[in-house]
Amino acid sequence: MKKILLGAAFALASIQPASAQGSADCTAGTYSARNGDFVVLVKAPTIAAPGLRYLFRDGRRGATTDAGVPLACKGDAVTVDGQSWTRVAFRETPATFDSVGTKMTGMLIEPPGASDPGGPLVVMVHGSERTSPIGGVYGYAMAAQGISVFVYDKRGTGGSEGEYTQNFELLADDAARALEQARGMAAGRFGRAGFFGGSQGGWVAPLAATRTKADFVAIGFGLVASPIEEDREQLVSEVRAAGLGDNAVLLVNRLSAATSKLALSNFTTGYEDLDAVRREMAGQPWAAKIDGEYSGAIARMTDEELRRIGRARFDNVELIWDYDAVAALRKLDAPLLWVLAGEDREAPIETTRGALLDLAKAGKPFDVYLFPDTDHGMFEYTTAADGSRSVTRIADGYLKLLGDWIKRDVRGPYGRAEHLTPR
Repeated sequence: MKKILLGAAFALASIQPASAQGSADCTAGTYSARNGDFVVLVKAPTIAAPGLRYLFRDGRRGATTDAGVPLACKGDAVTVDGQSWTRVAFRETPATFDSVGTKMTGMLIEPPGASDPGGPLVVMVHGSERTSPIGGVYGYAMAAQGISVFVYDKRGTGGSEGEYTQNFELLADDAARALEQARGMAAGRFGRAGFFGGSQGGWVAPLAATRTKADFVAIGFGLVASPIEEDREQLVSEVRAAGLGDNAVLLVNRLSAATSKLALSNFTTGYEDLDAVRREMAGQPWAAKIDGEYSGAIARMTDEELRRIGRARFDNVELIWDYDAVAALRKLDAPLLWVLAGEDREAPIETTRGALLDLAKAGKPFDVYLFPDTDHGMFEYTTAADGSRSVTRIADGYLKLLGDWIKRDVRGPYGRAEHLTPR
């Protein structure tokens, strides 16, 4: 439900640094090496001009103005590790389309050679963030692997009209319409077509694939659990990370059950249960530090505040609190790739992993991979003495796994990825 981590600062290994001050003289674009490696350079509001954000296929990322940046720029030329990389000439076609009476904006990105009708086409379904994916690194990172990509602004964000929402049903209709738009624009220049969804897109993309013909669905760090279950699992993850015992786990489970009653009743009922949990939590030194997705904040508000503004604060984006993600996957017949972040604090994987493996055992064509020691976004990290994490990079192999699987060219290994459903 929360934003994918796009604006973090990254500590990167130095590979033949251009200078101690970084390499600011860069031109936005995607540059590739002869062996298929690539780096994407894009403008980013969090990086002061003339700096650009960069992302390599192996997951290294940062700003071109960082000290020790592993590339050198001069105009349209990019040099990496002493080798000159060539700029990729994508075909980019803007689009507008209608979905449920709302005008949406998008962009079709086609790699060189896209006239070959055998290449795949993927629609990228973004997460809960309100920023536009158009012009972002991830669409180009997919296109750099020979895949035609359609990115679009979620309703109420970027150039798309309408109101921002987290209603999975409505967002799935939008995604299905985006795939239909992309198919029409790229007619005769692609073979298979489907979806990639990250984070919240893990709820939306599979549902969209039950509403329009999709040949595949790929998901990164999403959940096969309801938002209520997500909150509960985050609470449990927090108390376990703090080294607390079973009593604390039972207590936060009861807290999540109480707050779910409030959410499902539009904050009209459930206050007696919440008050009882509050009394048990009183005096617990850890109680003021737990968050979950929303339960911690609810517990720290008074009943009077919750009756007055609880719905406006916590239920203002039409979230389907008890959404049945398993039911959507049971309806899905297309091949599915699901990639889990092994230590995901924002979207803990226990319930999701179990559900996916059960569905695979039941015969669903699902591939499940796990990258160990990664957090939400497939980010590797370092851990401070207080337990907080600092993001370093995307796990090596993640972007390549996505591209190869979509192209039906999985050859592994992919960094430290574990294939949980080998055939």
